[in-house]
Amino acid sequence: MPSLDDRQPVCSPGERKICIVLIIVGLALIGFFGFRAVRSYIRLEHNGLQPGTTNVDAIRGWMTVPYIAKAYNVPEEHLFMALKIPANQNQKRSLAQIQHAYDFGEKGAIIEAVKAAIQQYQQTPRPQTEPRNE
Repeated sequence: MPSLDDRQPVCSPGERKICIVLIIVGLALIGFFGFRAVRSYIRLEHNGLQPGTTNVDAIRGWMTVPYIAKAYNVPEEHLFMALKIPANQNQKRSLAQIQHAYDFGEKGAIIEAVKAAIQQYQQTPRPQTEPRNE
């Protein structure tokens, strides 16, 4: 009489096929997303990130002015002045809420105004401050 340790697990042919299919699907997913990761890495290495430049196309209507100011390293006051709206009432409002409240025209007009303000700020030369030797 065989002991419990000597017995082989019994798999039906259907279970074995399912296991093989799942392994193949898993390997295909790993290959697909691995390829995308490597391609993105190569593209980033080739193009690089230019200091002081940002992609303003990533701005969305759910973002607030303080969030955008911090993300794009632009003073909040500059954005509020460019939009011609008061800062104190609109700190916590999203761009979509501000668009609705101040009637900026067609949908997305406020996003374009914010993009233009950021690009204008980034293109303005800043005076270089030299470190003081004390």
